[in-house]
Amino acid sequence: MGLVVQKYGGSSIADAASVRRVAARIVETHRAGNGVVVVVSAMGDTTDELLDLAEQVSPSPPVRELDMLLTAGERISMALLAMAISDLGAEARSYTGSQAGLITDSAHGAARIIDVTPGRIREALDSGAIPIVAGFQGVAQDTKDITTLGRGGSDTTAVALAAALGADVCEIYTDVDGVFSADPRVVPRARQLHVVTYEEMLELAAAGAKVLHLRCVEYARRFDLPIHVRSSFSNREGTFVLSDEALAARIDQGDIMEQPIISGTVADLNDAKITVVGVPDRPGEAAAIFTALADAGINIDMIVQNVSAASTGRTDVTFTCPQGSLVKATESLDAVRGVIGFEDLLTDAEIAKISLVGAGMRSNPGVSATFFKALADAGVNVEMISTSEIRISVVTRADVATDAVRALHTAFGLDADGEAVIYAGTGR
Repeated sequence: MGLVVQKYGGSSIADAASVRRVAARIVETHRAGNGVVVVVSAMGDTTDELLDLAEQVSPSPPVRELDMLLTAGERISMALLAMAISDLGAEARSYTGSQAGLITDSAHGAARIIDVTPGRIREALDSGAIPIVAGFQGVAQDTKDITTLGRGGSDTTAVALAAALGADVCEIYTDVDGVFSADPRVVPRARQLHVVTYEEMLELAAAGAKVLHLRCVEYARRFDLPIHVRSSFSNREGTFVLSDEALAARIDQGDIMEQPIISGTVADLNDAKITVVGVPDRPGEAAAIFTALADAGINIDMIVQNVSAASTGRTDVTFTCPQGSLVKATESLDAVRGVIGFEDLLTDAEIAKISLVGAGMRSNPGVSATFFKALADAGVNVEMISTSEIRISVVTRADVATDAVRALHTAFGLDADGEAVIYAGTGR
């Protein structure tokens, strides 16, 4: 009937009983006449536990060896799942990322996929077997070392394989019923979205939504591959992530109603803020700041530059970056302090980025007014503002993030009648 790539997250295969339950779902899909390729994450909190173990052994482990350690979790999952499928009478073959043809660059801990050569996966499919692939990992093209794709990288593995194999859909199985208008752990009355566009999902993922990895959505958009986000704990329909054209076609066919103005609101508590104080107000200084950060591999999000003080001829530049990059960012800027001539660096890790996303913003006036009034009524002070065509983001204090998200969710009429179901997962 078709070719389906299914990805199962750690909460879906957290223990032996869960592995057997997932195996039954896979075999059912296979016996319905579909070709099935499965990508798995490590079981439960295995990756975090391996990181804890590495820290106990070495405070600064070599990145090559850390990748070798962390990929063990997915190899355990793939082998156990293949065993469970075999017990159900179907043939399954497990493959590491390198065996599956996931070719990456050599950036340990955050490798990027540069090619997929799934010859062995295709051979398994042609023989009627179910390939089980370890997610989150690949092999470096130049060094031939094992690499990892960064947290959430199993999503990217699944979409990359689906694109290379020409699959009809990539199903991402998780511990909630789909993509919601907010994190159900933060907003219990979050509303499930039945369809969301690649553009909206990219903004939601970039803003901190954890249901899909940003790079996997980018990959799906590039190859126009439908993503189906579902729960492995229920048979509910879930959420489809589609192109604008596919969404318009479904609206025209009457499958869904008109797209809502707002898709969701997200809080990200993993950012930090850095202010470069007393930067000489002359051409090239901002370029020097961000070149130093780029050379250090620091991802920058929001940027604000104050108006220059006429009396001093100096200005302040403030930006946000991931908390994990805070030390590296300050070190890289300190190294060029003498060249740039700025006065000081101020850091703040107690911030939250609050975002509102919706394609309907383009054609609906008043969204910004409602947004800032809701925050004001909730007593939330705004420190920075950034916008795109379909997103408004602000920086606030971390301790008011939950209040901010709930206030916006209610103000834009996103509250559902009942509470969303969270089937599993520790949130770790």
